[in-house]
Amino acid sequence: MCTLAHIFEAAGLSTVVLTTMRDIAERMKVPRALYTDFPVGRPLGKPRDKTFQFEVLKAAFCLLEAPEGPIINEFPERISSEYAEPLLCSLPPRVNTNVHPAVDEAQAFKAAYDRALRKTKRTSVGMQIVAEEVPEGIEKFLKIVEGSDWSAVGFSAESIYGTAKDIRSYYEEICCELAEGEIGAWATEEWFYDSTAAGQVILQARRTMRDKDVAHSIWFGLAPAGRE
Repeated sequence: MCTLAHIFEAAGLSTVVLTTMRDIAERMKVPRALYTDFPVGRPLGKPRDKTFQFEVLKAAFCLLEAPEGPIINEFPERISSEYAEPLLCSLPPRVNTNVHPAVDEAQAFKAAYDRALRKTKRTSVGMQIVAEEVPEGIEKFLKIVEGSDWSAVGFSAESIYGTAKDIRSYYEEICCELAEGEIGAWATEEWFYDSTAAGQVILQARRTMRDKDVAHSIWFGLAPAGRE
């Protein structure tokens, strides 16, 4: 983002960078930056808190009054990623016992996904598959767990990452619809990998590929680096 700010400024466009990494903004000498001491991945601070998010944006846009930089202002409120309340998001009961629990889970969640999509009118699902194809995507990862070669189940080097990303996005958007209370930093990620059957399948497929000595570039990006 810091590099893009310089490119846009050179083209005559005024920019403001929201950053949680002040040292990088200082080193890059961005024209205008608002440093926010928030958890990484939460640039506006508090999910679903429109009033707080408005204050962050207002502080950022006020920097446009400065004709030149570099200038870095600090947002006055800090948000810690520690000591967050556990995320309360219920999993659906089994509906179709004729399929794997992860596939059944994804199918049972579809109504919640549709409800979230109607409410927000946006989704991150679609990099490789659409919501209706999530159960099929999970089935492909199940085949890898069961011993099939990753390329034989219908994945390419490009599509396997996109499919894993879309499955996770599907679940995290559902989680944001169903969760009770404030959603803490990385809470939806932890819920997906630690609590859902689909998250466990992707981790198992990742481990299986790693143990089979599949190229690192194929399996590593299926989950965050710290996940095993």
